[in-house]
Amino acid sequence: MFLTCFYRRVRPPAKRGHPAIENPVFSESIHDPTNPVVQQFPLQYIQNATENYKTLIGEGGFGVVYKGVLPHGQEVAVKVRSSSSTQGTREFNNELRILSTIQHDNLVPLLGYCCENDQQILVYPFMSNGSLQDRLYGEAAKRKVLDWPTRLSIALGAAKGLMYLHNFAGRCIIHRDVKSSNILLDHSMIGKVTDFGFSKYAPQEGDSGASLEVRGTAGYLDPEYYSTQQLSAKSDVFSFGVVLLEIVTGREPLNIHRPRNEWSLVEWAKPFIRESRIEEIVDPTIKSQYHSESMWRVVEAALACTEPFATFRPSMSDIVRELEDALIIENNASEYMRSIESTGGSNRFLSVERKMLAPASTTGEPALNYCPIPR
Repeated sequence: MFLTCFYRRVRPPAKRGHPAIENPVFSESIHDPTNPVVQQFPLQYIQNATENYKTLIGEGGFGVVYKGVLPHGQEVAVKVRSSSSTQGTREFNNELRILSTIQHDNLVPLLGYCCENDQQILVYPFMSNGSLQDRLYGEAAKRKVLDWPTRLSIALGAAKGLMYLHNFAGRCIIHRDVKSSNILLDHSMIGKVTDFGFSKYAPQEGDSGASLEVRGTAGYLDPEYYSTQQLSAKSDVFSFGVVLLEIVTGREPLNIHRPRNEWSLVEWAKPFIRESRIEEIVDPTIKSQYHSESMWRVVEAALACTEPFATFRPSMSDIVRELEDALIIENNASEYMRSIESTGGSNRFLSVERKMLAPASTTGEPALNYCPIPR
């Protein structure tokens, strides 16, 4: 769950000699006609592509990631399971099963896999701009100042990827490890969600709903999921709210080297938002370089996502709409202000005070209360 891979999305043509996988364990998912072709690669092919695993670009609980180049020139990230990984086989099978079923522009796709000589290897497009975490507060060599419109665009892309998972035809898919290191950036700085090793289908009617193993990363983990072991899509929503706060503040979600009241990003940021003092938490590198209305949309969305009780959190569809509005406002600030002046009021905002449960919608999601808060 701690593995970070860097890919670049390019969909390759099918190659002779490397047919689409025909594994009976995964055949039901893979033969969905809407899926990209997932190829089974021989081990020698992987070794040639990576020059015998020459360039290490990441490592984590699953294993290590190497950079490679396929014969037709496509750069790839090759994730190799470590022999010492206790969860490796389960994660490998889960990722293969999930990624052979889904396809979306804001999800890092699977190009192929290899199971040979006890090796378990997954191959993805290489993402040339690393992860969102790298760009916000990673190693100095990987860090780069992101302006506010770029941050908004990345957040919107990742939100669309999660919305696709949660509304997947047939059955909702819950990622279970949403975090900034699992949002990768392609050559155009488009945000794409990755790492589906812990992903699960949402419990259906008749299921207990209990998750025997709570999965996630400290600082991002939904407190209600942790305490009840009841898994739902709203757990991803909580984690994404933490990511939004990272994007706003440029801070990591958990840092015990800060003063005690700043260890948790969520708990540190919430009072500032509720007291309308968001300028005090905004990343200093983008101070005075954003439209305040656009910023408010995002911090209010983050606050709603990180509500302690899942029933009060919005859906990813709601968050996508808010982020779309925020990006429109940011990119058309002057036109937006003229429209506000002409109507004599503000557009809608996410309410940050949820003292009563909103009426349930027809879709089963609790409706959101929208109202302006003091600025």
